[in-house]
Amino acid sequence: MNKILKLLIWTFILFFLLLIVSAISLSLGSVEISLKDFLFALKNKNSIEHDILIKTRMPRILLGLAIGGSLSICGAILQAIFKNPLVEPYTLGISGGAGLGVSIAVFFKINLLFSGLTVTLSGFLGAMMICLILFVIKMKSGFKNINQILLTGVMLSFICSSMILFIMAVSSSMDLQAIVYWIMGSLDEPDINLIYITLISSVIILFVSFLFTRHLNALQLGEEEALNLGIKTEKVKKILFVLTSIITGLSVSVAGIIGFVGLIVPHFVRLLISRDYRLILILSFLSGAIFLIICDTIARTVISPIELPVGVITGIFGGLLFINTLMKRQRDL
Repeated sequence: MNKILKLLIWTFILFFLLLIVSAISLSLGSVEISLKDFLFALKNKNSIEHDILIKTRMPRILLGLAIGGSLSICGAILQAIFKNPLVEPYTLGISGGAGLGVSIAVFFKINLLFSGLTVTLSGFLGAMMICLILFVIKMKSGFKNINQILLTGVMLSFICSSMILFIMAVSSSMDLQAIVYWIMGSLDEPDINLIYITLISSVIILFVSFLFTRHLNALQLGEEEALNLGIKTEKVKKILFVLTSIITGLSVSVAGIIGFVGLIVPHFVRLLISRDYRLILILSFLSGAIFLIICDTIARTVISPIELPVGVITGIFGGLLFINTLMKRQRDL
């Protein structure tokens, strides 16, 4: 009962904070909208402020909610599977595969031949190719030696990064700019349908992953303990690996590479609130959404009207926050 009460309290706190952060993000930008103008803009559909709020800033908040929540949940799940708090969704080379797919599409002008979704589709296919390679390599031996999968993913990431650098070296300046901007990450997605798909997918992974909370808690105890509790560890790991890979691939293909969200958010939730995955999953989803929306707001406003890639902000703040926490823990010890 205490766990349920704790979950409800923290969910309410983070959800309320999410609403506050979203409202602030809606009001800030190259065109600042006060509270009075904010209410007027919502009612007056013909105003410029209404278009800014509904057509420009609201989609970014929805995408920030989806991407931040998805990456945080995927990070929390992978950290349980690998029993390593430093694992994140991009560690397995998924981001490298997506980046390579986008780079190939831009270099060969495929993105100009077809619809605007070509870049997103190319990134998703690249990410899924890495996942397929990892899955095929370990299909024979199973998921018992989980560290081999992690090491293979890291090596694949290096290979993809080298191939991306090669493509960038021989690309034109315009193509180079497009590749670099995508790699640094952005929530500026013009296709609202794609945003809705990403948002729905993030909610789906939240509900599906919540069905595995008992399994994730058991995996934290170790393989033998989980088996003694009746958990089919091999099957659970495969299902969760495929699930997180697909959602990570979708997130990367839509928003580019946004680092540190899947690493630090579940780590801090586990460190500050609870190690119980019944709390970690939901609270990581909300915390990840809050963190990414804040970073995107900073990216839009810190040197307005110029917009920074959100991946730059998450990298700087996430890295500094992580280092600061580690130093504090060392001093406490």
